[in-house]
Amino acid sequence: MCLKKTYFNWSTGKDSSLALYYAKQNQSLSIERLVTSINSHFNRVSMHGLRRELLEEQAKSIGLPLTTIELPEQPSMEDYGRIMQKTVDDLKANQFTDCIFGDIFLEDLREYRENQLAPLEISAHFPLWKRDTRELMEDFISHGFKAVVVCIKSDLLDASFVGRELDMDFVNDLPKNVDPCGENGEFHTFCYDGPIFDYPINFEIGEKTFREYDHPKNDDDEHPEVPEKLGFWFCDLILK
Repeated sequence: MCLKKTYFNWSTGKDSSLALYYAKQNQSLSIERLVTSINSHFNRVSMHGLRRELLEEQAKSIGLPLTTIELPEQPSMEDYGRIMQKTVDDLKANQFTDCIFGDIFLEDLREYRENQLAPLEISAHFPLWKRDTRELMEDFISHGFKAVVVCIKSDLLDASFVGRELDMDFVNDLPKNVDPCGENGEFHTFCYDGPIFDYPINFEIGEKTFREYDHPKNDDDEHPEVPEKLGFWFCDLILK
């Protein structure tokens, strides 16, 4: 059987880690690279501000080469699309035919990803798709994965949740309106140990900070209940 050369869209957290664990059991895929977006101005992972050196240490422990998508401080959708297109073009030129995402149930996001990849004839795989999110968390923990919460949305979770270990106590403490996997962006994590790693990532907890960002709005968004600002708590992690 001819294996499909595959890259993995790596976010550094629990969903990516569990999706990679499942994908490694797919004997038709040859997973050969991790791909992650970086805010090059801050030298941190775009989604949740993890330091680049922790991402690089993850890739070393997983044993896969890392490609970073270098984004400016505040990329427009045009910037993002252009830079992402260049990255995927390069991967296609290097005979990658398939890729993997850790998405669970966001239909519009999956459709967007597949539509972007279709012209390049790159097939997308979603190992966690439509799985029950509480069962996924239980699976993550039972397989020996370990993670820490590095970012939370302040309108849904208070500051005590950021910096916590991702365990069943954390899951049980979540409000009912927060998905157990944070699939709606309620929280983000850094996975530092588990069956996909050759060794645990050694780090220490740094400063916790609060930041606000403008709420992205569409031109036809006239809902007065949508806040102008979005608040997030971040927990800095420092490689030891």
